Amino acid sequence: LKASHTNWPTGARSNGIGNASVTLSDIWSMQNNQAGLARLTGFSAGIFYENRFGLKELSYKAIAVGLPVKSSVFGVSCTQFGNINYSELKAGLAYARMFGARFSAGIQLNYAGTHIAENYGNAAALIAELGFQYIIHKNLIIGGHLFNPSRTKVASGPEERIPTIIKLGLAYTFSEKVSVFAETEKDIKLPAVLKFGLEYHPAERFYFRTGISTKPVKNMFGFGLEFKNFNLDFCAAYHQVLGFSPSVSIVFHSSKSKEQK
Repeated sequence: LKASHTNWPTGARSNGIGNASVTLSDIWSMQNNQAGLARLTGFSAGIFYENRFGLKELSYKAIAVGLPVKSSVFGVSCTQFGNINYSELKAGLAYARMFGARFSAGIQLNYAGTHIAENYGNAAALIAELGFQYIIHKNLIIGGHLFNPSRTKVASGPEERIPTIIKLGLAYTFSEKVSVFAETEKDIKLPAVLKFGLEYHPAERFYFRTGISTKPVKNMFGFGLEFKNFNLDFCAAYHQVLGFSPSVSIVFHSSKSKEQK
């Protein structure tokens, strides 16, 4: 319970590349790094579902909507984890924008609620998160993200704090077909996690993805399909002890946003 309201990575594309997603720019940037929203050029909305280790009690769901307004992008999102006995709900409002052609930044304010059955009841808190992305070169992007900088508490106990998590990563595009990703994630009370991913684009509308993350070691495999105004992504993550966690996401985007991507 001390890990309550960890900043769960979201989106089957992110899962497919080992969750090394701090440099990505899509609707799931609303959970992974709000700075990525700034490069959306049209309306976008997505739904996501992950069945962790084949247990519906550990299912994670998300919905997000993003809309550019002049030089800014606004977004709203909601995530839910758990079941009727223990559940976490997070609802967020995000804002992002470009500063010049290379640098983007974003911020989000979340309402985080926790429900525990029986005599424990409910608790809620406000959590902030913020991030940046910088295009070092047309093929190289760096990104960083900070979750819960204020070390907000979810209960009155001295150790009942929502985790504070820092992420820093790079993405390099070798060609139109191959991109690689690397990221480190550090909960200030836990050892650093390393993540690596590969995205291969062998055909016009098809993507293949694979990735790995440490502590604990997880292997990820996935694919993506592009349609006119929809993206369908799927991933299967494998934990050596607990087994498979399949996830799927569907994203709708306007034609304008699609052309930019």
